[in-house]
Amino acid sequence: MGLGVLLATGCGIRAQEKTVPLKKDEISTRVNEILAQMTLEEKVGQMTQVTLDVIGKGEDRLSSYEPLSIDRDLLKKAVSEYHVGSFLNTANNRALSKEKWYEVIREIQDINKAETRLGIPIIYGVDMIHGATYTAGATMFPQQIGQAASRNPELVQRGAEITAYETRASGIPWNFSPVLDLGMDPRFSRQWESFGEDPYLASVLGVAMIDGYEGENNNVGHPEHIASTLKHFLGYHAVTSGKDRTPSYIPEDALREYHLPPFKAAVEAGAHTIMVNSGIINGVPVHANYDLLTSLLKEELGFEGLVVTDWADIENLHRRDRVASSHREAIKMAVNAGIDMSMVPYKYEVFFDNLVDLVKTGEVKQSRIDDAVRRILKVKFALNLFETPVTHYSNYPKFGSKEFEKASYDMAAESMTLLKNEENVLPLNKDVKVLVTGPNANSMRTLNGAWTYSWQGEKTPEFAVGYNTILEAIQKEIGKKNVTFVPGVSYVEGGRYYEEEKNDFDTAVAAAKEVDYVILVLGENTYTEKPGDLNDLYLSDYQTELARELAKTGTPVILVLNEGRPRIISKFERDMKAIVQTYLPGNFGGDALADVLFGDVNPSGKLPYTYPRYPNDLVSYIHKPSEEQEGAEGVYDYESHYDPQFSFGDGLSYTSFEYSNLELDNKTIDTNGIISVRVNVTNTGNRAGKEVVELYSSDLYASQSTPDVKRLRRFEKISLEPGEIKTVSFSLYAKDLAYFTPKGESLVEPGDFELMIEDLKETLTKTE
Repeated sequence: MGLGVLLATGCGIRAQEKTVPLKKDEISTRVNEILAQMTLEEKVGQMTQVTLDVIGKGEDRLSSYEPLSIDRDLLKKAVSEYHVGSFLNTANNRALSKEKWYEVIREIQDINKAETRLGIPIIYGVDMIHGATYTAGATMFPQQIGQAASRNPELVQRGAEITAYETRASGIPWNFSPVLDLGMDPRFSRQWESFGEDPYLASVLGVAMIDGYEGENNNVGHPEHIASTLKHFLGYHAVTSGKDRTPSYIPEDALREYHLPPFKAAVEAGAHTIMVNSGIINGVPVHANYDLLTSLLKEELGFEGLVVTDWADIENLHRRDRVASSHREAIKMAVNAGIDMSMVPYKYEVFFDNLVDLVKTGEVKQSRIDDAVRRILKVKFALNLFETPVTHYSNYPKFGSKEFEKASYDMAAESMTLLKNEENVLPLNKDVKVLVTGPNANSMRTLNGAWTYSWQGEKTPEFAVGYNTILEAIQKEIGKKNVTFVPGVSYVEGGRYYEEEKNDFDTAVAAAKEVDYVILVLGENTYTEKPGDLNDLYLSDYQTELARELAKTGTPVILVLNEGRPRIISKFERDMKAIVQTYLPGNFGGDALADVLFGDVNPSGKLPYTYPRYPNDLVSYIHKPSEEQEGAEGVYDYESHYDPQFSFGDGLSYTSFEYSNLELDNKTIDTNGIISVRVNVTNTGNRAGKEVVELYSSDLYASQSTPDVKRLRRFEKISLEPGEIKTVSFSLYAKDLAYFTPKGESLVEPGDFELMIEDLKETLTKTE
C-alpha cells in the first residue's frame, strides 16, 4: 500500500482534487534529510503528544475558559522550548464547530512554523470513532458494535469515508479508530466500541473501515482521507475481571488464534498508526512489552507505521502498575519496548526532560529515537502536512449533508436486530395505539452512546436536538394522537450511568392497559472506560420491575434494547412478545427503529456477540466441546451446558429464507489447496429481505489443542425478492482451517472438517 503526499500548496486546497502519492523511497529520502538536521531535543519533541487544554487559556492545564482561546505563550513554550510535535483531543471535553477547529489548528500550525527552526508541522489527532464525534453538526453513525450487526462491509467503508471527509473538514488528519479488540466479554465497558467477538468478522470490517478512512490505496495525503489508528494492540478486552484496564492472562495460542488476526489483517491493509493496550498481559504492562511491540508488531508483522501510547500510559507504568520505580524508569521501559510517541498528555516536560537525559546517558539508544522519529515523520509526510498543515472547512460542502445522513440512516436500519417475534407480532400496523415507556425512550444521549460530542456522551443533548428520539420517531411514524408516553423509569440527572429512579412508574403501568401495544425501551445510560465498569450484568432492578409489571397487564410488550453490552434479561424475557436490539445506533437510530417496528424496513441485523442468559454463563460462541456437556453419558446436567439467551449470528426477518444444495467442488484439500463452497438461498416469504449467509467450519479432531466447536470463516449479505433464488459462493483455503498450538505455532492437520451453512453440513477432508 502506498504512502502519499499531496502535491499542492496553501490551506485552501479543494477537497475534490486528485493527489499524486509519493513513493516509499521518496518519502524515506525526505525524512532522512530532515532527520539529519535535527537535534536530540527536536527529535524527542516529535515523540511528545499533548492535550489541547494544556495550551488553552485557563486556570490550569486540566481545562480551558469558554469559549476556547489558545494561550500563545503556552503554545510557544510547548513548540519552541520543548519542540512538541503532536496535539490531541478537544478542550473542556466538548465538541467544537468545524470553523473553530480550523481556527485552533491553524493557529497552532502558524505559531509552530514561526517559532521552530525546521518548521516540522504538528500532527493533530482525535477520537472520531463513529463519525466526526468531536465536531458539532457532523454525521454520527452507529457505534462499531451496531456496524458489526449490519454485516455489511460496504456500509462500514462508506461510513468511514464520510467520517474521514468530515474529520478533514475539521482540519484534523489523524483519527484514533478503528477498535480491533474482540468484544468477547459482555461485562466489559468498551464492548460496544468493538466489532464483536469473532476474529474474522473484526478482520473484514476493520479492513473495510481502514479502506474508508485511508482510501483503498492508503493515500492519506488526499484531503478527503485521514490516517487510521488500530486500537488497542493487543488483547485489551480480554480482562480477567471484566473491568477496564485490569490484568489479562492470555496464553500464546489464544493470543494468536483470536486476538492477533484483526490487527494482522489491518497491518497488511496498510494502516498508518497503532495505539497500545492500556492493560497488562500475563503480568507485563503492554506499554513495556518489547516482545509484543517490537518483536511481534514491528518485526514479525512488519508494521512500518507509528506506535502511540494511550492516555498517560507511560506514567501508569510507575503510578499504577508499579513496574517502574520512577517516571524516568517508566519512560525508559516504554521507549525501549517500542513506543514511538507518548500521549503524555499534560506534564510534557517530565517526558521530554527525562527522555533527553536517558539518551545522553546511553540508557536509550540514539538509534531507537531515530527509528521512532522516522516513523512519525513518515506519517506526517504521508498526510501531506508539509504542504497543507490544515485543511479548510470551506472546501467540504458535503459536511453534514442529506447524502451523508442517508448513509447513517442506512447503517442504523441494517444494524437493527430482531431477536424475537412471537406470533409475528411485528411489524405493527400504523393505526394502533401504543404506550412508549422506559428510560431510553426519549433520549438522544442513549441512542449515541459515549464518544459523542464529549467523552462520556453527557453533552449529546446540547448538540443533537434536531434529531428524533425513539419516542419522537414513533410519533412521526403513526401520529402523536396514537402515542402515549410515560417514562416509568429515568436516569438520575448528573448521576453515574447506572443511577436510576422511578418516574411515574404506576402511571406507566396503568397506561399500558389503555393501548394496543407497549413499546418498552430499556438499556443503559452512556459510559465508556473505567466509568462504565459494573458489578451486576443483569438489567437494573427498576427496569426489570417495569418490564414485569407491564407484562402483567396483558397488553403485548415489544421490548426495544438500547445498550452498549448485552445486559441480562432472562428474568422477564419470556414475557416479551418481541425483542429488537438497537445497540447504539446514532442520531438516526430512532427513525430506523420506527421504520422497523412499523414495517417500512425489513430487519436484517445479526448479533455480533453471544447474548448471555445468566451472569455466570458468559461463554462465547467460540468455545470448546467440553462446554457443551448436556446429556453427556454418565453425567448429570448441572446447568453446565452452553445455553445463551441468543447466539452469535441470531437475527430474524419479516420474511423467510430456505437454504439448499450445499456443495463443495472438492471433498479433499491439501496444505496449499483451495475449494469452492456453494449454497442456494431462496426467499420463501412474501416480502423482499436481506439475509446474511455465514459459512462455519468445525475441526472434528485436533491433536495438540482441543478444537473450537465452530468458527466463522466467510459471510456475505444478499438481497432477495419474494421467491427469488441466489447461489452464494465462497472460496476457502486450507490455511483458514489452521489452529494454533500451545507453543503458538500454526498447524493444519490431516483429518475431517465439517463445513456448515445454516443447518446444512458437508465433510471436507484435509490430506497430507
